Amino acid sequence: MNQKDYTEIGTDINEVKRKNAESGLSYNEVKALLAQTGGKGTSQYSNTDAEEVKSRIHGKDIQS
Repeated sequence: MNQKDYTEIGTDINEVKRKNAESGLSYNEVKALLAQTGGKGTSQYSNTDAEEVKSRIHGKDIQS
């Protein structure tokens, strides 16, 4: 994606999307994770690899 898309005030939309993708679990991914565990025993996720959780939620097998 070489084209630069900006908001009216000059924010680089693609840069924001890139940073969001690198920021860890999304709100909906956290909700899905909590729904799967019932919200109990969530301390095990306090140091979890976000990419591993995302792939598990979205049904993708990742290779390290």
